[in-house]
Amino acid sequence: MALSLTTWVVMLLMMAVLWGGGTAAIWRSMHDEDRKLDLIRDQGKIDTYSPRAMADLREWVQANPADPYADEARERYNECVETLREIDEPFYDWSDDEIEELERL
Repeated sequence: MALSLTTWVVMLLMMAVLWGGGTAAIWRSMHDEDRKLDLIRDQGKIDTYSPRAMADLREWVQANPADPYADEARERYNECVETLREIDEPFYDWSDDEIEELERL
């Protein structure tokens, strides 16, 4: 049973989309990891959370103070605050104003 021309075209297009998307995702991931490595080499450490993740973490800690993981989450939050104050160039998109507004928990 021979495949029609339409079947071949769709199959080749789907292969191109899947391989292209996978290649783009791997390239971006490797580029980000290279940037992280450069920042660690230059500064000794990098920020571990994005502004949105820090806001979510702060909200969670405040909403769940009795949770068994609350102390660890608070410690991670405070570590990131200190790191952001010590480094010159953050990995995530932090503005200077956002960093100044951060307070330890």
